[in-house]
Amino acid sequence: MKKIIIIILLTIAVTLSAAEWETEADVNLTLNQNAYSDNWEGSELGNVTWSFQANFLAQKQLSQILYSKNTLKLAFGQTHRQNADTGKWGKPEKSTDLIDFESIERFTLGLIVDPFVGARLESQFIDQSLSEEKYFNPITLTESFGAAKILYKKEKAELSSRFGAAFKQNLNSHDSIGNTNDGGLEFVTEYKTPLAQNRIQYNTRFSMYKALYFSEEDKINNDDWKAVDVDWENTFTVSISQYIMVNFYAQLIYDKQEDKAGQFRQTLALGLTYKFM
Repeated sequence: MKKIIIIILLTIAVTLSAAEWETEADVNLTLNQNAYSDNWEGSELGNVTWSFQANFLAQKQLSQILYSKNTLKLAFGQTHRQNADTGKWGKPEKSTDLIDFESIERFTLGLIVDPFVGARLESQFIDQSLSEEKYFNPITLTESFGAAKILYKKEKAELSSRFGAAFKQNLNSHDSIGNTNDGGLEFVTEYKTPLAQNRIQYNTRFSMYKALYFSEEDKINNDDWKAVDVDWENTFTVSISQYIMVNFYAQLIYDKQEDKAGQFRQTLALGLTYKFM
């Protein structure tokens, strides 16, 4: 697993150091803190919440027939709370955790659609789902291929879609869970555009995945794995000044194997940011 992380970091270093690549990097840090004296009459408790987020993009027309697009999303944050009885600060609790690297290679052959191959790695820095903590666990690897199309592109706005086959390996170092494999069909649409005279950046990613094969099919008593998985991410980044931003993130996930009702998460943060263009 450490080798995978090293490969990701080396990829970032190489792509960002190459001037001919079209690169973007947005790094931000948010912090919220409050504290109260021992004789404070209210029931409020002290807490400290911090989070770090970084988004990297490197893309380039490598040759007349090959276009490479590489994205990396990193996020980690913790919350420290004061104990109501003792007043002591407890162990920090994880509030956000994400490692997401994807590389898409499009073959620009002048056809109606572009053939593509892709690879994606999804993980987290610390897995606290069980009593024993694991680092860089679990890991989901996805290999895909199919057809892609740039539907709209103007300056910093772009709308693209792709459809094809996808194969996933879910690797978990907890012995009680183990590894699984599945394969099926995947549809992905991505859109980004500046708003309000470039003071707001909106990014969205919508994906649907239909599994046709699951390695653990014989070990479960339902067909939930056959249901279509949906993942919809939305990010609004508002630039207050050169180094201050407001970030709003919302994600809707439907994975019947995980939860039949669907899952939703939302974060709103004000903090420091730095952009590399």
